[in-house]
Amino acid sequence: MSSTHTETITRFYEAFNKLDYATMNDCYAEEVTFSDAVFKNLDSKQTRAMWHMLCTRAKDFTLDFSEVKADGQTGSCHWEPKYLFSSTGRPVHNVIDAKFRFNEAGKIVDHQDTFNLYRWAKMALGPMGYLLGWTPMIQNRVRKTAMSNLQRFIQKHPEYQ
Repeated sequence: MSSTHTETITRFYEAFNKLDYATMNDCYAEEVTFSDAVFKNLDSKQTRAMWHMLCTRAKDFTLDFSEVKADGQTGSCHWEPKYLFSSTGRPVHNVIDAKFRFNEAGKIVDHQDTFNLYRWAKMALGPMGYLLGWTPMIQNRVRKTAMSNLQRFIQKHPEYQ
């Protein structure tokens, strides 16, 4: 089964590199959860909508992934997206480690991404991110803005309601 899981992870990131959110979302089980430093504890519909939103808004996007590993029920991957942050137009090169849990059908049921939010804020927000990106105030503002953007996106896309 681990080869199926590594294939699922590889398929997910190959699709992401093509900004193909439909294929990415097909790698997920019906009831998937997602969490990272910005998008905390998303449910299934929010998770799918997030990838749709990020793929359709991506500018100058490239992605490298490596270290794809899996066993009976879990998997992991290292990935590094490069893009222009839409709010500021600043270049970002994020460094992310992903962990996955799979169901019996080989679909992802839980996806956890880990990255340094302060490092991201320094790139995405510029001087303000460099000076204050480590503070809970700025990090919470980033989270709140991201969730507001996601909620507006969901309102415009009934398939995620």
